[in-house]
Amino acid sequence: MTAVAMSNRSSADAPVVSARIKRIGAIAVSLPMTNPMKMAGVLIASADNVVVRIETDDGHIGWGEAASAPTMTGETMESMTIAVRYMAPALSGCELGEIARATSLMDAAMYGNNAAKAAIEMAWHDALGRALGKPVYALFGARRRDRVPALWMLGTGNADDDVQQAKDKLAAGYAAFKIKVGVDTPEADALRTRRICAALGTDNLVSADANQGYSREQALTYVDAVAATSLNFLEQPVRGTDLDSMAKVAVASRVPIGFDEGVHSIADIARHHEMHAASGGSLKAIKLGGMRPVYQAAVLCDSLGMKVNLACKVAESSIGTAGVLHLAAVIPNLEWGVSLTSQYLAEDLVHTPLAFTAGYATVPAGAGLGVEVDESRVRRYARKV
Repeated sequence: MTAVAMSNRSSADAPVVSARIKRIGAIAVSLPMTNPMKMAGVLIASADNVVVRIETDDGHIGWGEAASAPTMTGETMESMTIAVRYMAPALSGCELGEIARATSLMDAAMYGNNAAKAAIEMAWHDALGRALGKPVYALFGARRRDRVPALWMLGTGNADDDVQQAKDKLAAGYAAFKIKVGVDTPEADALRTRRICAALGTDNLVSADANQGYSREQALTYVDAVAATSLNFLEQPVRGTDLDSMAKVAVASRVPIGFDEGVHSIADIARHHEMHAASGGSLKAIKLGGMRPVYQAAVLCDSLGMKVNLACKVAESSIGTAGVLHLAAVIPNLEWGVSLTSQYLAEDLVHTPLAFTAGYATVPAGAGLGVEVDESRVRRYARKV
C-alpha cells in the first residue's frame, strides 16, 4: 500500500514515520519576472508568493509554495502569510505521516484560505517524502510519465510579439502553448489567435485563456471567430460563477470549453459536468487546497471523460513547479497539458532551478520534491508582512 493510500485512511493506517511537526513558518516573497505577463484586467510584473517551511522534531525540512491570486482565490501574499501563521499552532506536534488529519485540522481552524492550506500541504508532502526517502509522486502511486511538454504562455500584450514568440518557442522545441485573451475586444483577440494558430500549425497543443474576461456575448463572438482554427480548448471565457453562460458558450462553440476560476472543489467539477458547461479544465493546488485534492480531482475528471490541464499560477518558483511535476507524473489524464511557470522568473528560490530542455520538463528525482531551497535567496526576496 502506498503512503498516500494509507494517509487517505485512518490515522492508524498512516505511513509509519516517527517525526512530528515542530515548526511551521511562512515567508512572503516577491520574485522578479523576465517579462511582464498581460492577463485579463491585470499586468503581472512580479510574482507575489508565499513559501512555507516545515521543520520536524528529527530535523527534516519541507517546503511548499502558493501564488497570490486575489481574483481566483481571494488571497494575497499578505493574507496567506497570516493564515499560515494562524493555522500553524493547530498543527504543531502532529505526526508527519498524518496528512489527512492535518487537512482536517486546517479546515477546523480556518474556513477557506485554500492557497495557504495548499502551501502547508505541499511542504508537508516534501517533508514526508524526505523522511521516507521517496519522491513525492511515489506517495500517490506508480509513476506514469517522467517528463512532460511544458506549456508556454503567450501574453505580451502585442500581437506581433506574440506571433514571433510563438515561432521562436516552436523552433526551440515547445509543443504546447496558451494564448492569453480577454485582454482586448473579442474581435482583436480572435485575430491574434488566428495568427498564432497559423504560425504554430496543427501538430501542437494550442489553447486560449480568457481568465473570466468576456461577457457571454463577447465569448460567443470570440468562439465563432476562432471556430476554423486549430485551437484545442478555450479556458474560462466568462465569470467562474456564471455556469449558465459557460454552458451556453460550450453548446455554441466548436472549440471545447474548459473551467478554471469556476472550480474550487470536487463538487464544482461535478456541477460543470452535469450542466455540460466544460469538457475539462485547469486544476490548481491553490484552488483546491493542496496536492491530494488535485490528484483526486484529476481522477474524477478522468472517470467523467473530462480533459485535464495541470497548472501553476503565474508565476511560482521551482518549489511550486516541482509540486505540479510530481502530480503530472501520476495523474491518469494529461491531454490538455501542463502549465509550469518557474520558466518565467528572472530569479528562482532553489540552488538548481528546474530545467526546460527543448520545451520539456523532467520530473525531479530524489526524496521529497527533489529541489533544494536556497534560504539566502528566500531572505533576499522576502517581504515584510
